This record gives sequence, C-alpha cells and structure tokens, in this order.
Amino acid sequence: MAQSRTITVSATNPDGQARTDVPVTVSLPKDIKVRSAAVNISSSSIKSTNHTTTLPYQLDDLDDDGHYDELFFLTDLDAREKRTFSVTLSTEKPTETFQPRVYTDMMLTNKKIKESNKQNLYISQLTVENGTNAFNMLHHHGAAFESELVAYRIYFDHRQTVDIYGKYKPGLELRQTQFYPDAEQKAQGFGDDVLWVGNTLGVGTLRGWDGQQPVMLNDVEHRSQRLVATGPLRIIIEVKDRQWRVLPNEEPITMTTRYTLVAGHRDCSVDIFFEDVEPEQRFATGLINVKDSREYSNHNGLRACWGTDWPVSAKDSVGHKRETVGLGISIPHEYIVEECPANQDNYPFVVRPIDGRLHYDIVFCSNNEEFGYHSADQWFAYLREWDAQLKQQIAIATEQ
Repeated sequence: MAQSRTITVSATNPDGQARTDVPVTVSLPKDIKVRSAAVNISSSSIKSTNHTTTLPYQLDDLDDDGHYDELFFLTDLDAREKRTFSVTLSTEKPTETFQPRVYTDMMLTNKKIKESNKQNLYISQLTVENGTNAFNMLHHHGAAFESELVAYRIYFDHRQTVDIYGKYKPGLELRQTQFYPDAEQKAQGFGDDVLWVGNTLGVGTLRGWDGQQPVMLNDVEHRSQRLVATGPLRIIIEVKDRQWRVLPNEEPITMTTRYTLVAGHRDCSVDIFFEDVEPEQRFATGLINVKDSREYSNHNGLRACWGTDWPVSAKDSVGHKRETVGLGISIPHEYIVEECPANQDNYPFVVRPIDGRLHYDIVFCSNNEEFGYHSADQWFAYLREWDAQLKQQIAIATEQ
C-alpha cells in the first residue's frame, strides 16, 4: 500500500537583495522509501495570484544504495523574504517529468565514429587501477556538465583539472556538441572550449603541496569518476582518489571530491572529504594565470583574473580564436593557510582541511556571452557580490 508524508520547509533570505534559483535541499527520512514527491509553495507565501505554486524537484541517491537521500528544488526569494513550502513525500512511482535545466555525461571514445560530436558510448561511472591512464579513453577526457550559463569538465588523469566551456547564448548544448562543436554548430552560435589549462590549476583544481609547489595525483591506487545526480535541476559529479600517496614518504590518504552545479548558476560548489589525513597535511588550489591577465584579490579568500589566450595548444589552434575569460574562486578563510604570489602558471593558495573536510566555490565567464560580463571591472564587481552572497547563506528549516 502506498504511503505518504507531508513536511514543511522554509527558506529565508537574509540579504537585502532578491535572489533567483535559490537551492533548497531536504534530507529524506529513513523510515519511508520515497519514490516521488510534490513541492508546493504555501498560499501565505505567494504574493501574486499568477505565481506558480507547484515546483519542479529532483530526488538524489547520494551514496548509491538504491534509496533516495535528498530532495532538491529551486525557488526565488525577494529581499528579506521567508517562503514556506509544503512537501509531500510518497512511495508511489513518479507520474511527471520536468524540463531539464542542467545536463551531464561521461563517454568512452568510440573509435568507429570519427566525428567528435556524435559519440555514443555513454557511461555513468569509471574506476581504474594505479598506472592506468584513461584520459584518452574517455571522450572529452572525463565527466562534463552544464547549466544554461556555463559548462565544466573534470580531467580523468593525474591532473584532475577543472576545465571550462563558454557559451554565446543561454541554453543546454553539451548533448549536441559533446564539448567539441563542429564548424556548422559554431556558425549557429554554439559555444566551445575557452581555456587552455595544461598542467596548471585550471579553475579551482585541488592538488597536493610539497612545501613549494602543487603536486599532482600521480600515485593513486583507484581513481574514479561518478555521475551522482543528473538533473533536472542540479548536477553532482564525484571524483574519488583511493589511497593517494601525495608524497613518497607519506602515508596514503583517500579523497572524495564532489562538484555541484545548479540550474541558473554559473558557479560550482566544491566539497572535498578526506580519510586518514593528518592535521598538518597541506594542499593547493587556485586559478590558472591566464596570459597577461589582470588579477583581483580581497586577500580574504576571493581571488580572480581576467585575461585572453588561445584555448588550445599551438598545434591545435586551427579553427580556434583567442578567448577572453574571467575566472574566480572563493575559499572560506578558515581553510586558507597562505595566499601565494602569482607565478607564470597560477594564482595559488595553500589550504588545509578541517575535520577532514574542505569547501570552496569556483566560477567563470566567457567574453563571448551575450548575457554576461565584458570587462575586468564588470567581472570583479560581480564577484564581490557573489562572494558576499556566499557568506550570507539562505536559511533552510524543515519540520517533519
């Protein structure tokens, strides 16, 4: 017999500015096997009779045990507004689907298909043994994921670099372009890879730290990527490094990194969980020093750059143009050990986990965007607002 349960959820905006596409996450009870839900804005929270009261949602199984752990939805909040939602959880199968606002995929390269945007060997996870380099086995070299505004990918190799794909118009593109648009798609206004990352930190890549420079993830017993959540409203990509020996004389650690991208957002949250890490262990993250880029820092965890360079190596530059991008990272001050001076490759930080955890947020824009930012001053001003909002989180409360 079907069961249901209704809970009340509230979201409060502490900010003096309105926010759109605010993420709301609800942990699900363990004593009911939730298979569907209904999310409704309480009538007292609706200011207009024309406002939609039923919201799209998604259910996510974070630990891959066959049971949903979280319900996720989005809402808009005016300045200082508190909004209340009635959430009905049910054991019945879902009867409705929602328009996707995010997309993700992982693919093996099909050697029988020559086109770079028509690959078809889709997978949802991959684990390889120490010494196995899957970088060229995977199409677009690892998991790729997007919102309407931006797209990212995570390299599946010892670098684990975060790379980016910029757009001209808002919308989902990766299903069609597969990160490599052809000439016809470019002529139609599809986006493309806009950053050459090489061995740098890219956009917020986490590496080890040997006391002087970042250390790549070379000695890892089992390296994995997994699509944890696939939409329609948020993407979660998990990268796991089991038994990573950061330095030859150190005991191995296990690191799990989750990248979360939400519909309507260009920023991506990075949550890292460690096992067997020592309190004195140090790591590195930061941003690539884009050629001739202009730097910004508030010296309290927010750092950024604006610059122009080729998005690919010189030998692959045919068919590409120089790209201008803005990059940003926001690290809570408690995780920061040192903000290091810029070098020819990176704008680096030395960071440390606290209680086995590390968190920061990354973001970027492309100058190609019709909807975005087109100067260093505009980009840095946006980042100051973004950073302030990260520090003033929406308050979520649940009543069972």
